[in-house]
Amino acid sequence: MRQIILLPRTMLPAYILCLLAFAGCKNDNTKNTLMSDKPSITAVNAPTQFADINGRKIAYRTVGSGAPMILCQRFRGNMDDWDPAFIDALAKNYEVIIFNYTGLASSTGEPHTDMKTFSSDVIDLAKALGHQKVILGGWSFGGWVAQIVTTENPELVAQTILIGTKPPGENKHTFEDIFLQTAYKPDYDVADEVILFFEPISAFSRKAAQESHDRIAARKEKDPRVTVDQFKFYAMGNEDFIKDPYNARQKLTTTTIPILVISGDHEVCFPPENWFELNRKLPTTQVVVIPRAGHGPQHQYPEMTADYIHSFIQTNNRLAAAQ
Repeated sequence: MRQIILLPRTMLPAYILCLLAFAGCKNDNTKNTLMSDKPSITAVNAPTQFADINGRKIAYRTVGSGAPMILCQRFRGNMDDWDPAFIDALAKNYEVIIFNYTGLASSTGEPHTDMKTFSSDVIDLAKALGHQKVILGGWSFGGWVAQIVTTENPELVAQTILIGTKPPGENKHTFEDIFLQTAYKPDYDVADEVILFFEPISAFSRKAAQESHDRIAARKEKDPRVTVDQFKFYAMGNEDFIKDPYNARQKLTTTTIPILVISGDHEVCFPPENWFELNRKLPTTQVVVIPRAGHGPQHQYPEMTADYIHSFIQTNNRLAAAQ
């Protein structure tokens, strides 16, 4: 039996308001449902975009929001070679921007042959994206690029994050033979990645290598690989970085830009001892060494490494604000 409820006339406005409120809640829920159905942008699905700069196209991807953070990639790496878990962990607090150097992978133009021109990609990309100040990061070869930008264009750099890399100029501690035997293989398998980026003697690190490999492989839209014949451009950059015509090593001793160095304790390329020998000479540099880790500590410990970076940045922001 259908029931009819008669309301006093004085209650009608309140009743109507309740209906409208209920309808609004229903619409909000529908809107939230629709929004939740829209996939969020993560490192695995972020679209590749292109910045047209002086007749060349620099490929880049962005994830997250907040202060802009530009990350410079390692030797022969493309945008797919960042561990998505690391990028997504950083993207909780920052607009993370990854890119390919000119002429490599999906970027066009003539590849660079010295560190000053490699660093110009960062400067040009930041300008193209409208960023006057960025947090600058670099892994391995990308750490060299980040250091040259930091010392040559300090007005652009708020803070610098260096992962698995070395200081400019001559360094006493260098590559292990096994790195040189592995790094130039045309293709890497997981066993190679364990040697290059992790700690082979650690079961935990070997397991982390497989997990990182699987996360990287999850991306469907793949970036073109850097070709073997293009490895020479990195080699020329290395020679230039060692000669240090920019006097970058000396400039690091007078910079006011906060610098965080993160390294594994078993670095097959750039042992952290190179940084230890500059102890008390670098006024703004902090060095974090992670035990039982190799050349890619951010792939073994993506969230922890991102937490170190965020804490460093936030602490320096607070110190700067208090001055």
